[in-house]
Amino acid sequence: MIRAYRRDGSAEVIGTEPQTSQFPEDIVWIDLIKPSRDEEQFVESCIGIQLPTPEELKDIEPSSRLYVENEAIYMTASLIYRADSSHPLLTDVAFILYRGRLITIRYAEPKAFALFSANLLRLNGQCDTGAKLLGHLLETVVDRTAEILETVVSRLDSLSITIFVNRKAAKRRPPRFLEDKLLDIASHHQLISKLRDSLVSLSRLVIFLQSQPVVRREEEAAELCIIVARDIQSLGEHTAFVGNNITFMLDASLGLINVEQNAIIKIFSIASVVFLPPTLVASIYGMNFQFMPELGWTIGYPLALVAMLLSAIIPFLFFRWKGWL
Repeated sequence: MIRAYRRDGSAEVIGTEPQTSQFPEDIVWIDLIKPSRDEEQFVESCIGIQLPTPEELKDIEPSSRLYVENEAIYMTASLIYRADSSHPLLTDVAFILYRGRLITIRYAEPKAFALFSANLLRLNGQCDTGAKLLGHLLETVVDRTAEILETVVSRLDSLSITIFVNRKAAKRRPPRFLEDKLLDIASHHQLISKLRDSLVSLSRLVIFLQSQPVVRREEEAAELCIIVARDIQSLGEHTAFVGNNITFMLDASLGLINVEQNAIIKIFSIASVVFLPPTLVASIYGMNFQFMPELGWTIGYPLALVAMLLSAIIPFLFFRWKGWL
């Protein structure tokens, strides 16, 4: 699908067979969403440059993601989408600046694009060039990243309270409670990792964009790039801090699991030690030798029971006195 935006913020969907072979002069943004090959060829014929293929968007080398060719500035960034689901993903989005227009190519729908296109009319014609529009779009992408990070931090705070603070409810926890929480921690770690990858790619893109003459000539676009670069840096630091907290929470949860397992093993160890002396007494007097003087005693059986009981109580009291229970 090809969606074109005018300078006033209005948009329209363009087919591959229009009346003319050129886009109107007031079109400042051409957004290709999951384009077919026919749509790509149509846009190429209208604007006069080659568009990157999906395979080229996946290249990770800086020379393949950030370059200038035939007066067109090609940039590719990895943006996160489906952040609210259990399986967040990264998608590669191409940004192309050419002769005052912005061309974007994407094969997914990050929420930042929907937010930006919805607010485009409110900018009151401020995005009259592709460079300015790209600056505002990147600002929206960074704001959406900050929103996702804030949501993750809030969820981690709730998870931390559930695991560490509410110790009174620990005895009423269902089996494998902490093991299930490890899965939640792992999902948050995966989301944070993808956020860091996205911020790194955005940082490289903004630094490259700031060095381009078309951006330096426009004061507003240059200021937007500076603001976006600062926001990306602060978000990167905060993301690293959150990542360290997740690592601590993971290690602490594993430690709590080991503590609970050790407590269970300790109970079995103490039980075996407590019942070992009575077992020894019962084994001795359970032997059927002919010459055992205690077998002829009238009170032999009660004495054996008392000896078994004392041999169990004395180790128990000793362990309790040592504080091992």
